[in-house]
Amino acid sequence: MVARFLPAAAGFSFSVLSTVPVLAQGSLFTAIPVEESNFVLVAAPIGRSARSQLNIYEQRVNKRPCFSVSRSTPAMVSPLLSGFDFTGICNRYTDSNGYSLRLGEDDMGTNYRFTVVKTGGDLELLAIPTLNPSKPIFTVARSGGIASGFVQLKLQPGWKLMRRAYGEKALGHLYIYQDITRTN
Repeated sequence: MVARFLPAAAGFSFSVLSTVPVLAQGSLFTAIPVEESNFVLVAAPIGRSARSQLNIYEQRVNKRPCFSVSRSTPAMVSPLLSGFDFTGICNRYTDSNGYSLRLGEDDMGTNYRFTVVKTGGDLELLAIPTLNPSKPIFTVARSGGIASGFVQLKLQPGWKLMRRAYGEKALGHLYIYQDITRTN
């Protein structure tokens, strides 16, 4: 129920409870499975600094490879898509327009942001609350070591990639998803 404030009548203000349902944040969109082997999460360097940001690369068709991943630990990623016109072959998701956090039925895109941090001997992908610092921080992925350049991030147990959908239509936005109950 939503409290609605009505204009003051005879100098009094009052509220009325409405029976109009409030949609859960995630209810406008749903999440549908993707073939995770077509994707790689990457800690991508920001300019020449020591900082990194999350990039996600997707191989849409097998016409030409979009990326290659080394067998080293941590695994290094070569973003091959940066060397050709990858239209129709690859997708590249580089910011919150392309990906967001989803917890169960809730799209947490405005409530959480992703950041790559160095912790000890690892790179970690964290989901950090933006509006309410008392909400939990989630460790979503790890690299398995420190390296410079494009480093693969591997999702932690319980996390997976999903695609945002509106009704039956798959959209061009990814969720980093965990199937948990409501967080509020």
